[in-house]
Amino acid sequence: QVPLVESGGGLVQAGGSLRLSCVADGSVFRTDPAAWYRQSQGKERELVASITGGGYITYAESVKGRFTIFRDDAKNTMYLQMNSLKPQDTGTYICAVPRWAYWGQGTHVTVSS
Repeated sequence: QVPLVESGGGLVQAGGSLRLSCVADGSVFRTDPAAWYRQSQGKERELVASITGGGYITYAESVKGRFTIFRDDAKNTMYLQMNSLKPQDTGTYICAVPRWAYWGQGTHVTVSS
């Protein structure tokens, strides 16, 4: 199994920014679709952003224009740049390669109002 390790979460005020990182133990991001999910308290896990091996990107409507997903293939790393954060963005952000059922442990983001 290819482990995925996230980092970059923390506490930020509304309007602030954070950059999340997901490092893969291998080059899986170059060949398979990967995504960031968000698990918020009392809500179902939701897809926040995804990127294919070829670079096709999708975003949840709630984060369009504020979040950017991108990769550094030389570092086997996928990122989620989060700007203009809102309290409703609070949750645990989980990196995944769903095709192979690879899931990270998650990194928690808290946005205070």
